[in-house]
Amino acid sequence: MNAFQEKVLALKKKKKALILAHYYQTMDIQDIADHVCDSFEMARRARDADEELLIICGVRFMAESAKILNPSKTVLLPSTDAGCPMADMIEPEDVLKLRLQHPDAAVVCYVNSSAALKAVSDVCCTSSSAEKIVRAVPERRVIFIPDRNLGSYIAKRVPEKEITIYDGCCPVHDRITSADAANAKSNFPGAKLLAHPECREDVLAQADFIGSTAEIIREALNSGEPEFIIATEEGVAERLKTLAPGKAFHTVKSGFICADMKKLTLQDVLGSLESGDYEVLLSAPEIAAASKSLERMVELG
Repeated sequence: MNAFQEKVLALKKKKKALILAHYYQTMDIQDIADHVCDSFEMARRARDADEELLIICGVRFMAESAKILNPSKTVLLPSTDAGCPMADMIEPEDVLKLRLQHPDAAVVCYVNSSAALKAVSDVCCTSSSAEKIVRAVPERRVIFIPDRNLGSYIAKRVPEKEITIYDGCCPVHDRITSADAANAKSNFPGAKLLAHPECREDVLAQADFIGSTAEIIREALNSGEPEFIIATEEGVAERLKTLAPGKAFHTVKSGFICADMKKLTLQDVLGSLESGDYEVLLSAPEIAAASKSLERMVELG
């Protein structure tokens, strides 16, 4: 443990803070977090937190979700410019237009979205809960926003629903090609390919397992197989190497990094803890409007 980590842990204890980190964060941040989570677990732990100060090591929509679910707490996002390109691909006006075109459809919103987008949706979901939530909504027609890859994957899994899919994506996952997956399998012929459903359909077709970040980690740890290709952000492979040092983990392609997730540094976390800067602030009307879809996600998911 380095000096920065020791300072963070000492200050976290002094200020009685809770640090939640996403799996895509660098290992030095993951190592000082109270919980390393996917976005669903992060939302659940933020909602149930007793601590008055929550430090979110992730991107803005995660910090907004924490504030919406536990509005009385102080929520800090130490890197204010850590956004999500997918979240920026759609505006509330786009959803309202889709509602006019499909007035009897439920709007299921991937949690990788802004508070404003959540406010005009019926229920949020994560990659781990999307199938369950799409099945659970009473409407036969569903508008799925904003990830076309996850939406297409869920549409195949839930054929009884008529699903309209918005044309957005995670640029990082969408950048993986069928050739990338085939090359990785050729380079590591004994390895199992574990893929995130934000990947393209032709990549998922080559996967041995498809699941959320947490599900990929669970599969890799519980499987008797010794070698895996990880088709999601490289932070997951790095964490798996520490959790299962006796197994081999390869990223599906080099440089598979979410630049926004990597903007946050350990020094940022320490500085935010010291100063109390970078608080996530949402108005009461914003929180009230967005909370229903997030609360429903936690209940149904």
